[in-house]
This record gives sequence, structure tokens and C-alpha cells, in this order.
Amino acid sequence: MDRDATADVNAPHSMGTTIIGVTYNGGVILGADSRTSTGLYVANRASDKITQLTDNVYICRSGSAADSQIVSDYVRYFLHQHTIQLGQPATVKVAANLVRLLAYNNKNMLQTGIIVGGWDKYEGGKIYGIPLGGTILEQPFAIGGSGSSYLYGFFDQAWKEGMTKEEAEQLVVKAVSLAIARDGASGGVVRTVTINSEGVTRNFYPGDQLPLWHDEVEAHNSLLDILNASNPEPMST
Repeated sequence: MDRDATADVNAPHSMGTTIIGVTYNGGVILGADSRTSTGLYVANRASDKITQLTDNVYICRSGSAADSQIVSDYVRYFLHQHTIQLGQPATVKVAANLVRLLAYNNKNMLQTGIIVGGWDKYEGGKIYGIPLGGTILEQPFAIGGSGSSYLYGFFDQAWKEGMTKEEAEQLVVKAVSLAIARDGASGGVVRTVTINSEGVTRNFYPGDQLPLWHDEVEAHNSLLDILNASNPEPMST
């Protein structure tokens, strides 16, 4: 086997990824694709990159899967202790600052970008972007992962203040499907998590239900369907 190919197969599990967090009028919606890769090999085509920290706070993970998972585990543990001591749920800002603290203090060892989103009774729905290096940015929307480079212009045009929950959900699904179409490291299904005063709702969008973009081929059931579509008239002898 070629040496370069061997290096790719044995590379660490990473998430060439598209992750999104969007605020709307009443809460936040987080979204992500589901492709986890090891070099050029797709290790998991249906992974869940939206992880629960508390009842009201979730994170989207990108970069090294191992790094993002260990950060999630530590922050979940610290938030549990925090909740016991205070006797009430942690705010989104507290959760985001814990993620920021771990990411910044270990920036030479971690390769992960994270979006923290949630709802609390003090500030409502909040989104915080925490990219490589541990910077923390409160934003009305945040995008991350390899697919984000295809989405900045789209979000500048499509995002607006005061969106309804339905509008925000459609925006997230449309954006992730667009990144899947353009970014080879993003793929699979689309998962979303909606967090507001009423609680948390998870949604799942299979790949065959996502919108198609330019140059994408519509799914067919069999090779015969493809041949019939390209040659609708029977051949004459």
C-alpha cells in the first residue's frame, strides 16, 4: 500500500464539518452535518455532532472528534457541580466561558472549534462561537467547520433579525445542505436542536430529503432508473 494512503487511513478521527448556531425570536437553533472522517476515509456517516451540556445548553463540535468530546465531558462535569452548588441551572454564558477557559488554557494541544448555544431565563437565547485558540464571541449566528467557508456570504444575505422558529429552522437546514453540496468533508444527514423557554426539540433530516444544488444528481433507486432517465426512448434496430 502506498505510504501516503496508509497515513491517511491511520490519521486521527476528525470532523471535516459544518456546524451552525442561529438565534431567532424566542430561542436558538443549532445544526450540523454528520460526517466523521479519518484522513480520506469516512469513519462514521451518521455521527451526532450536537452534544448536550445541560438541560438548556448544547454545543456543536468540529475539528478533532476526540478533542471536542473531552472538552464536552469536562464542561458537562463542571456545570453539574456548578448547578448543585447554586441550586439552579447554569446560564449559557457560564457554559460558554467554561468551554473558552478549557480551549484557551489548552490551545497548544486542542484542535477543535465549538459553538455553544442555549436558552436561560436571564438573557434568553444566546449563541457563542469559540474557534481554535479559545477566543469567545457572542454572535447572532455562528458557523464553523470546513463547510463554513462556503456559507459566509449566504448568511450575510439570508440571516435577519427577529426570525420565527420555522424561518430559522429552514435557514439552518438549507445552509447545512448547501455546505454538504460544496464541501467534500461534510456529508450525511442534517441534525438540528431547538432550545427555547419550552424546552428542547431535536429534528432529523435524511440526506434524500435535503434540497439539491447546482450540479448535484438526484438520487435514483437503481442503475436501471438512471439508464431509463437518460434514454427514455427504446432503441430501434
